[in-house]
Amino acid sequence: MKNNCIQKTNNKIIVFQENRSKLIILNKNQINTTKVTVDGCEITSGLRCDFMLLAQELEYFIELKGQDIEHSIKQLIATINKLSSNPKNMEKSSFIICTRSPLSSASIQNLQVKFKKNFNSKLIIKSSPFSQEI
Repeated sequence: MKNNCIQKTNNKIIVFQENRSKLIILNKNQINTTKVTVDGCEITSGLRCDFMLLAQELEYFIELKGQDIEHSIKQLIATINKLSSNPKNMEKSSFIICTRSPLSSASIQNLQVKFKKNFNSKLIIKSSPFSQEI
């Protein structure tokens, strides 16, 4: 990974923000993490999500979005395939944080099942701002 795209931190609060979408990671045990700027830094062309966070044995893929969930899914899949140390088996979480979600809960549940099966990833689609403890 490119050094200028990486920020090591053990802060209690790690914020990912773009436009009006915001994800707050609560790192209460202050574990060492690596925050990766993916969009325009680690990956500069093609589909890619905004950020990646590495914490202990977990990978977090983060897409901050207005409301185009389907495009976000494609961005997450492309990034997992390019940057995950093990796209199929390593445990991971994928976040889509949007200003509002136009998908029905049934559509979201179908996507969540596919992500778990294909990438061993939880898929979390939430409205901004959203907080998650690690």
